[in-house]
Amino acid sequence: MHPQTAIVLVYHILGIKRMGKQSMTKEALIARLSINELTGRILEMAQTGVYRESLFEVFRPMATKKQVKSAIALAKQFGLHSDPSLRDSDLGTYYQADTLNVKTFQDTVQNSVVLSAGDDIAQRIYLATRTIKLMLVASGASAIALLVIGSGYLLIGKTESATAWWTSALCAGGIWLWQKNVAKPLL
Repeated sequence: MHPQTAIVLVYHILGIKRMGKQSMTKEALIARLSINELTGRILEMAQTGVYRESLFEVFRPMATKKQVKSAIALAKQFGLHSDPSLRDSDLGTYYQADTLNVKTFQDTVQNSVVLSAGDDIAQRIYLATRTIKLMLVASGASAIALLVIGSGYLLIGKTESATAWWTSALCAGGIWLWQKNVAKPLL
């Protein structure tokens, strides 16, 4: 298939009207894609295989070349890979992606993870996991501290104060238990 025919076919599949440089209006300039949308479309196209230059041509009306490069970099974190044996001197690198990787990206976007071009997904997951563990430690330590304070009040004979502190410890312990159960699939 001729490369130009492939580009026209991709335009048709994505529902994009090809615009020449003269027909670029303010509305067309405003109708830019976000990095997440661009990355998603690149991954969808890569399921059947796509050349780098074709990506630049297809998304020219909606994104700059720099934005497309950023979206390609982000898509690589979701399994976009090149096939060196299919590299073309005119069209450049040939990209492919597995259906599972595309679904992972779609699930990530659907679950409201805001991604940008320079984000490192592994680093963000590590930070999120560390934050969850820190929250669990804080709520558990609070429950233990409240229990100790309540016990101190009991030792000095203030049973009403001890009961209030123990009730607070029970509430903090319940929060810790709830957080632990919610976070269990993530840890």
